[in-house]
Amino acid sequence: MHRPCPALLPLLLLALLLQGCTLSRAQIRRADAVVAASMDTRSTCARPDHCAIASPLLAAADEAVAASRPGHPQHVVAMLGASEPALAARLNLIRAARRTIDVQTYIWDHDDAGLLVLDELVQAAWRGVRVRILVDQLSAFGDLALLDRLARVSPDLEVRLYNPTFDKAQISPLGWAAGIACCFLRFNQRMHNKVLVVDDRIGITGGRNYQNRYYDWDDEFDYVDRDVLVGGPAAQAMADSFALFWNHPRSVPLTHLRDVNRHLLAHPQAPGWPAPAYAHPERVWRVQQEAGDDEWLRMYVLDDSLRTGDVEFFSDLPGKTEEPHEHAARELTRRVMQLVAAARQEVVLQTPYLVMSKRATRIFRALHRQTPPPRIVVSTNSLASTDDFAVYAITYKHRKRYLKKLGFEIYELKPHASGPTDDNAWASLEDGEEAPAAAPAAGGRRRYIKPEQTSLLGSRGSSNRPAPLHSQGRRFGLHAKSFVVDSSFAMIGSHNFDPRSDHYNTEAGVIVYDSRFADQLREAILRDTTPDNAWVIAPRQKVPVLSPISQAIGDVSARLPLFDFWPFRYATSYELKAGCTPMRPDDPAFYSCYEPVGDFPDVAISPKLIYTRLFTAFGVGIQGIL
Repeated sequence: MHRPCPALLPLLLLALLLQGCTLSRAQIRRADAVVAASMDTRSTCARPDHCAIASPLLAAADEAVAASRPGHPQHVVAMLGASEPALAARLNLIRAARRTIDVQTYIWDHDDAGLLVLDELVQAAWRGVRVRILVDQLSAFGDLALLDRLARVSPDLEVRLYNPTFDKAQISPLGWAAGIACCFLRFNQRMHNKVLVVDDRIGITGGRNYQNRYYDWDDEFDYVDRDVLVGGPAAQAMADSFALFWNHPRSVPLTHLRDVNRHLLAHPQAPGWPAPAYAHPERVWRVQQEAGDDEWLRMYVLDDSLRTGDVEFFSDLPGKTEEPHEHAARELTRRVMQLVAAARQEVVLQTPYLVMSKRATRIFRALHRQTPPPRIVVSTNSLASTDDFAVYAITYKHRKRYLKKLGFEIYELKPHASGPTDDNAWASLEDGEEAPAAAPAAGGRRRYIKPEQTSLLGSRGSSNRPAPLHSQGRRFGLHAKSFVVDSSFAMIGSHNFDPRSDHYNTEAGVIVYDSRFADQLREAILRDTTPDNAWVIAPRQKVPVLSPISQAIGDVSARLPLFDFWPFRYATSYELKAGCTPMRPDDPAFYSCYEPVGDFPDVAISPKLIYTRLFTAFGVGIQGIL
């Protein structure tokens, strides 16, 4: 008979106690009564359209819906590569909503970006628009006072948290450990979808959450990310997917959460909705103005948009781990794998985490065995650019497999990459100076003008900083999740190429079957692989006698579940020499034009560097959940 590990018994007992403390129906009714009695019922609009603004984005979606016929859909599609248009487009659509706004996300922080979008949603609810917000519990809205305000801010605004551990909005480190000990599969299944849908006619999906670093508003570390705006019938698929999540048992109303319920009962008086206090009001004001400027939106969002037909939105089902063998539960994951497996000439992939699942490994191995094999270009993070050193350690461990067995060309983002910086950073303007209308950059992205920022903003993610560097300045890490197959179709979504996305997290994304859009995305990804923006990962130059011995020891070390400490890896990072022309790693002249810069270029000796080595040696057992 199996006996639990004695060390886990206290956690298991705590978990059982926490599970047993569910709310009674009477407690829920009392909290519901408090909310109903103290609800802010103000209305700022009496018009049938709920005072929605005219929007060129929604107008384009309306045109696409009107032009669609059964079996012949029409869509407007715009890639949102730069951060400011991605935020301004969201604000514009919220203000343009006439009936409904549905928002689904993984992270919602209490910083400027998070508060700005939240306040705009409250204003929409006061206009009479039905607003529904669904957020994964693990990474958002942990402030009970904020949840109290949201519960009573408007009868037209409702918030639910997905998969709350022990039916609580807040989770302590001890509760976190207890959740893993008692019910790992459920605790580990998170909702990673990012979707905003307005009036079931237009939506945005991709990689961005609601936090400063996703919109270039963190002064030290920001993400290179990407969304796609879609107007037309695919937006209805987004709305239908949202409804599935919203009505799933794992999506819990606020009054059903134990800590929120207790807080509401202890504070029967309505707290009100104060005007947000922004750390940098000047940049908030600027994007608020841009969101209402039709000409600006046309220039920076719609100018590079496409009118096209075949666009599909896919999402895994909620409760993904409940039916692990049901194909429908992993709809996006399955579709992504099918599309990649169909490649014949090229796959261009961008992912922040390069930890292949067994299924993905089989697919890429089969592609590499084709005659001739398709080119596989992978843009991913370096240790200097990532904020998740544990995942990077597993990538580092399997470099040889990726290069030799799967045929990857791997390009790791530099932390001060000039390409992402040009797209996401903003030069300062003197008072009264007008921003020039810059020409489009590669991949449909543009340069913009931005005032100086002077202080680091605190956020839920601010402690999750990347490793210290030798170099100075604002840093960028890759967060975009996209791929292009054979320059014919492309996907932008939330799916990382890692076991967590395959098996645990629910993911969502849009697939556009249009070579023009595929070319836009391909160019944007390849721009992030240029020598200014990325290091090339390639085999070390061979040294007679020593190299074969080192590689043999390294192969044995990499296969060990523990103690993979061999320091001389098969591959390392390379930098282009001055005066040379960029070339692929398989070019015979590669080593004459590229010089090795070490396994972890620009990373200073620090605990995170040591942890990376330790995870390389000991972390293979948790690869499936990273």
